[in-house]
Amino acid sequence: MSNETVTYSLEAVLKEIKDSIKEVSHKIDKIDERLTKLEVGQAKLTEKVDGMDRRLEKVEGTQKNQVWTLIILLGGAVAYGAAKPTATASWRSFFSGNP
Repeated sequence: MSNETVTYSLEAVLKEIKDSIKEVSHKIDKIDERLTKLEVGQAKLTEKVDGMDRRLEKVEGTQKNQVWTLIILLGGAVAYGAAKPTATASWRSFFSGNP
């Protein structure tokens, strides 16, 4: 081992440290900006999902009402057809003729 002495200028060392701190600070600022954008995007996405959920609930309710309306109409048609045999025959020919 040798006893070599290396001397650095204190000013140069402090400048390097200061530059490194600035670089790290800049990177942290960039990460913070990206995180903010991500949070905003997540909020928008959550809002869209909530809107889609509300629309789906409306569609499900509408479809349920349509199914009940069809059941009532078909039940009424069958009841009407039972009272009039010719009406039942015409319904049968309509459904059997159209696959």
